Amino acid sequence: MTATRLIERLQALYPEASRRSLKQWLNGSRVRVNGAVIVRGDVAIAPADRVELASPTAPGCPAPLRLVHEDDDILVVDKPSGLLTIATESERERTAYRLLRDWVASRGARSSRLFIVHRLDRETSGLIVFAKSVAAKQHLQAQFAARTVERVYVALAEGVMRRDAGSLISRLVEDRALRVRIAERGGGHEAITRYRVLERRRAATLLELHLVTGRRAQIRVQLAAAGHPIAGDAQYGGRTDPMRRLALHATRLAFLHPGGGRVSFESPPPPPFGRRA
Repeated sequence: MTATRLIERLQALYPEASRRSLKQWLNGSRVRVNGAVIVRGDVAIAPADRVELASPTAPGCPAPLRLVHEDDDILVVDKPSGLLTIATESERERTAYRLLRDWVASRGARSSRLFIVHRLDRETSGLIVFAKSVAAKQHLQAQFAARTVERVYVALAEGVMRRDAGSLISRLVEDRALRVRIAERGGGHEAITRYRVLERRRAATLLELHLVTGRRAQIRVQLAAAGHPIAGDAQYGGRTDPMRRLALHATRLAFLHPGGGRVSFESPPPPPFGRRA
């Protein structure tokens, strides 16, 4: 037998693998010849040379995201304030979805697809679930549409709220600038948020909020309309900024798992939420 190129030997050893996979193995430093890592597919290989494929490394969840849970159907992460969930016209690269999609693909998993189920505003921190198949995405989104997903937030609202608990009910519309506001003469989409007071402070109220509906910017708009904008939310009338960020955090997410059974995930509010304001 005569010498062959390394990529041809790999193709013979792994006939089910695509040419693209072979190149990814080489670029990922997974291919060894006689114990030495080789990254070029055009290297000549003698018949007696030993060619081995190392197991892929498992890189950690990409910063600044924190992995909360992963299985064959879903991926749950904790997103920090300041990071988009998905791309916009002005930002397409650094988003939670892009970071996670590239991370899943880098591990060489049998299925490297990732699907968006819901989203958080850039300024909001907390829990997001992504689906790893079309079936899982449809299963989860049907629950969001049916309002059976438990979505709980913690917010620091300006001013002291007198009622211990209550509901914020309104109809929301988007104007031409895509700013969400309360509909003045009917129309719009129904928005319902239930709240309870966790702690009253000198000039602010720490709240727990349960989303019944999930409209964009729902909590921010409704609290502002009630005269208690969220601290750090200058867009909707906030006048204080004790945390140097929007004081809104998605702390609990619960739903029926695509594989069966109800699951619940928790993300404690970041430390600044516990400081007196």
